[in-house]
Amino acid sequence: MNLPEMTLVDSVALVWFLGCWVGYTIISDYRARRFNNLMRAMNAYRTQWMQKLLDRDMRMVDANIVGNLLRSATFFASTSIFILAGLIAILGAADVGAAVIESMPFAESTSRQLWEIKVLLLMTIFIYAFFKFAWSLMQYNHWSIMIGAAPEISSSAEAKDTYAKMAARIGNLAASHFNRGMRAYYFGLAALTWFIHPWLFMVATTWVVGVLYRREFRSRILRAVEVIAESFGESTNGLPCSGKPR
Repeated sequence: MNLPEMTLVDSVALVWFLGCWVGYTIISDYRARRFNNLMRAMNAYRTQWMQKLLDRDMRMVDANIVGNLLRSATFFASTSIFILAGLIAILGAADVGAAVIESMPFAESTSRQLWEIKVLLLMTIFIYAFFKFAWSLMQYNHWSIMIGAAPEISSSAEAKDTYAKMAARIGNLAASHFNRGMRAYYFGLAALTWFIHPWLFMVATTWVVGVLYRREFRSRILRAVEVIAESFGESTNGLPCSGKPR
């Protein structure tokens, strides 16, 4: 079997893309254990939410909130399937697709094998995204059951505290997998630029890493979440990050 012909720039671009994605995930998880980020801040809010839930009888609002989260995960999981269907169709019309891309300004000509590798990369990304969203959807389902089975107000404080922490952890893990799926979408959009030029591919990948870092660690919404917590005399740093999702 003949190996696909890839230029040095294409090879470097692909390695750069994979390195940025894996490297950012590792560094982001590491920094989240030491510094506050948006996921960690919201993890703390989910724990507070579960603690307050156990102190009220009517929990319909809580069920509706989880229902909204379920719909978001369902939407992105379904969208991933539609994207994969489109990519499979493109894979079967490689010559036509390559001709369309090559007609664009600054687009680099490519062999059929390299074109198929680019499509397969996108397919791999969105398969990964689907599994993340599908698992997040399943965990949100489990979370809704946990809310429905929550102990009564009259239960002991120790039992309610344990239940709140475990229920919040399920919600935190569901949100973490959802976040990984959304991250795959960001990198998937960067991978699209490889069809035009490998240098643009590397620039887009680097830009995506910068956008993700700013939104997770330096965004205005993170500061707003922290200010709200401080106004109530609470902290979003008090709880450990859920860490690597499983």
